[in-house]
Amino acid sequence: MTLEILQAKLELRELVDAYANLTDEKKISDQMLLLTPDTRFTVYVGDQLFSDVSGTKQLEEEFTGHASLVKRYFSINGQHVVKVDGDTATGVAYSQLKMVREEDGKEVITDYSVKYDDIYVRQNGTWLIKARTSHFTIIEARTLQG
Repeated sequence: MTLEILQAKLELRELVDAYANLTDEKKISDQMLLLTPDTRFTVYVGDQLFSDVSGTKQLEEEFTGHASLVKRYFSINGQHVVKVDGDTATGVAYSQLKMVREEDGKEVITDYSVKYDDIYVRQNGTWLIKARTSHFTIIEARTLQG
């Protein structure tokens, strides 16, 4: 493995982590800067297609609407395996997401186990997410205690 590929893998991991951090902070406009303007964001819950959005303008609107319903987020990234080919790369990332919403006066936490299939491109020396397919494989909701 070359130094260039190792550097690209580090930068791609930092990209994925920055994306998660901005989610937790609800900094959606900043998050859009990590994506190509023509990005495609697809979400599956189990085997069912839940959402398919193209372009950062539409995606920002969707994320903003979703974030308005969530009191707080918490993300933990796990494995991140990438294959780099020059200025393009593909990757698989695993994440645990927690979202807290209020329902009937109570805080409800939903835990999501997610696998992301990503396509990345390097533009002007910066890696961006070109496409992200999210597979929500495990979902569990419960009322928070205390």
